Amino acid sequence: MDERSGGLDRTELARRLGRMREDRPGLRVVVANGCFDLLHVGHLRFLADARSRGDVQVVAHNTDVSVRALKGEGRPLVPFAERAELLLGLSCVDFVVGFDELTLERTLRALRPDVHAKGTDYAPETLPERWIDEELGIEIAICGDEKSHSATALVQRLAPPRGDAATRS
Repeated sequence: MDERSGGLDRTELARRLGRMREDRPGLRVVVANGCFDLLHVGHLRFLADARSRGDVQVVAHNTDVSVRALKGEGRPLVPFAERAELLLGLSCVDFVVGFDELTLERTLRALRPDVHAKGTDYAPETLPERWIDEELGIEIAICGDEKSHSATALVQRLAPPRGDAATRS
């Protein structure tokens, strides 16, 4: 897996960000995270808003293992490498890095961003990584529009209704 498919690991990305910060003092790094299974307009709005909070945006996205742990069997619908490629195709995304854990703690500690962006389904006080952000002096930014889009809702709408005539015999 190469960098374009999300193969850049946290250690290498941390080195690159360090070099970028040396070259550009005051550079603001934003980290946004999520599963990004079935990319939709809510994701785009979230990521565009997050990007506006800094100069460089890293999207940390859950690997297939952590998506399955969070969303259940049958998820993700789109494999990790394809989700990473889609994210990298967005102009507001500079880097993509995957993570296996259920929270972003290790990634935040490795990358030390200036801003940690989360969607509007969170508030700063409900953010699972709030204490890490506070410990490291990372600004929390709640980004995007009201949570009215979700991959889970799309999956439910696309699933055939139970008891459908085609499934009865």
